[in-house]
Amino acid sequence: MTDNDWPAPQASDAVGSGEDAKRIAFSAALIGWLIAYGAAVVLGVSLSSATGQTDPDNAPTWFVGLSALTLWVPFICVLVYLSRTRGHGNIRDDYSVRFAWSDLIGIPIGVVSQLVIVNLATWPFRRLFPETFDPEQVSQRAKNLVDGADGVWLLLLVVVVVIGAPIVEELVYRGLLQQSMARSFGSIAAVFLCSAFFTVVHLVPIEFPGLFTFALILGFAFHRTKRVGFTIVTHMSFNAAGLLLVLLT
Repeated sequence: MTDNDWPAPQASDAVGSGEDAKRIAFSAALIGWLIAYGAAVVLGVSLSSATGQTDPDNAPTWFVGLSALTLWVPFICVLVYLSRTRGHGNIRDDYSVRFAWSDLIGIPIGVVSQLVIVNLATWPFRRLFPETFDPEQVSQRAKNLVDGADGVWLLLLVVVVVIGAPIVEELVYRGLLQQSMARSFGSIAAVFLCSAFFTVVHLVPIEFPGLFTFALILGFAFHRTKRVGFTIVTHMSFNAAGLLLVLLT
C-alpha cells in the first residue's frame, strides 16, 4: 500500500480544528457580556437624559420599549460577533438554538414556576423579613408597567416582556454564558453560577429568591435538553403568566 492509498485527513482530525476549537471560551463570553452591558448602560442613560425619564419604575410604555432596545441591541451584536470570530459563525450551532415539539412542556413548567414555585421560594424570606418581601412590593414594578399601558401600548408591553426579553436573555445566559461556563467549570457548576449571575444582574434584591429559583429551573432544563428552544418557551410562559396575573388583579 502506498501513501496515496491512505484517505486524506478530515478537517476534524487536524490539530486545533476540532469541535472544541470552535467553542466560545468563557473568558471571551464574559468580556463580550461586559462590553454589551457597558454599552447598554451608556445607551440607557443617554435615552433617559434625552427623554427626561428618570424613574424606570413609573416610565411610560414607549420608554420601556426603547429601553429594551438599548439593552438588547448591544447583546445581539456581541452574540453575532462572538459567533463569527470565536465560534462556527452560525448562531443556531453556537448557542444551541434548536426547537422540538417536546419543548411545549415548557409552557406548564413556566406557569407553575410563576404561580407556585417562585412563591414557595420567596415564602421563607417573607416570614423572616415581612416588610422587605411584602408581596405587594415584589409585584409593584409589574403593576406600574401594566397600569401605564392600554391598547397598542399594552400590545407593545406584551411583545417586550413575553417575546423579546425571553429570547434575548436565554441566548445570552443559557446559550452563551452557561455553555461557556460548563466548559470551564463543569455542567452542574455552570447551572448554579449562571443562575446566580442571571439573578444578580437584574438588580432587584427583593426578587432575588424567586429569580434564582426560576433561573435554576431554566439552567437544569438547558443542561438536560441542550436546547435554548426549551428554555425560551419556558421563560415566555413564565413571563406571560406573571403579566396575566397582574392584569387580572
